[in-house]
Amino acid sequence: MGSTFGNTLRVSIFGQSHSPATGCVIEGLPSGVTVDMARLQHFMDRRAPGRTPWSTPRKEADEPRIVSGLNAAGQTCGTPLCAIIENANTRSGDYATISRIPRPGHADFAAWAKWGQAHDIAGGGHFSARLTAPLCVAGGIALQLLEERGVHVAAHVLQVGDVRDDRFAARDMDAAAQQRLAGQMRRLHQLPTDAFPVLDEDAGQEMMSLIDRIRRDQDSVGGAVECVATGLPAGVGGPRYDGVQGAIARIVFGIPAVKGLEFGAGFEVAGLRGSQNNDCLELRDGQVLPSSNFAGGTLGGISTGAPVLFAMAVKPTPSIARPQQSVDLTSMEPATLEVRGRHDPCVAARAVPIAEAAMALALLDSWLSYPPTDWRA
Repeated sequence: MGSTFGNTLRVSIFGQSHSPATGCVIEGLPSGVTVDMARLQHFMDRRAPGRTPWSTPRKEADEPRIVSGLNAAGQTCGTPLCAIIENANTRSGDYATISRIPRPGHADFAAWAKWGQAHDIAGGGHFSARLTAPLCVAGGIALQLLEERGVHVAAHVLQVGDVRDDRFAARDMDAAAQQRLAGQMRRLHQLPTDAFPVLDEDAGQEMMSLIDRIRRDQDSVGGAVECVATGLPAGVGGPRYDGVQGAIARIVFGIPAVKGLEFGAGFEVAGLRGSQNNDCLELRDGQVLPSSNFAGGTLGGISTGAPVLFAMAVKPTPSIARPQQSVDLTSMEPATLEVRGRHDPCVAARAVPIAEAAMALALLDSWLSYPPTDWRA
């Protein structure tokens, strides 16, 4: 089972939704870096379940316990860092029926086809979004390291159903747009951990109302998250399969429910001309920089100095209480399934810190693996 990613910064995720604990092992962290555990816990609180009316009622503290990799001063010491998060609020009995009747839209059937009855079905097992908690531990540490190097990351809910938020001001590179982008990111960082993370409060209220209506209708709804990173210098990453985009994509598509990913203008480029899509170059304060950012901060897999920008689409939560057609894998007969238990009616809001974690891990690994060369030397 492939649960490890990264080149120089290698991260392994372990555990299941209802196992005693989940966790991660991080190899390749630079030594001598202080990990601020209070900041890390604040980041984890943004993803934790059971804190808002638009998330699952399952309550977990999501308090990471570092068991190796830090010295007595709380600094990375060069050895692999291992963090564990205890699972304290499991209800495995909710999954008794699902062990033989797989949920449509979930990985239940695919896992059964691969491992049969040996698969741990409770809570979705290793396929559960619960495994994004240790991903956020690793990403939260990466965010701290990047910030020391002047790189800042932020994300927001871009869409829920047919309701859309404003976009990051990351396509234009003029001073006004950069100032607006900085303000957008600053505002998101100042939101309380239980706030709905959007740029337009009115859009956020409309999204929450939609989620509540769909929840009451025993259904779920999809959404999208937009994520941006500023401050990454030009020249980070490598061509082809070692590019910044590829590093981001590998982590993002390991996040449960993600079904689409685009960078910069994304699929919009299919309707543009080269004269519209090309990011022309200009000199600004002695630096060569793109004058626009349709490319989303990378070309040829290598950073351009513009903000790195991606958006990811997440599907509606498969676990819904409405009757759905499935198959009883024990009797091999048609069966109707009504899912019980505790599930998010929309995963987009809790996916916001997960997107930030994915961005941070990919950028830090790309920087450590393929650092930029100062062309002026």
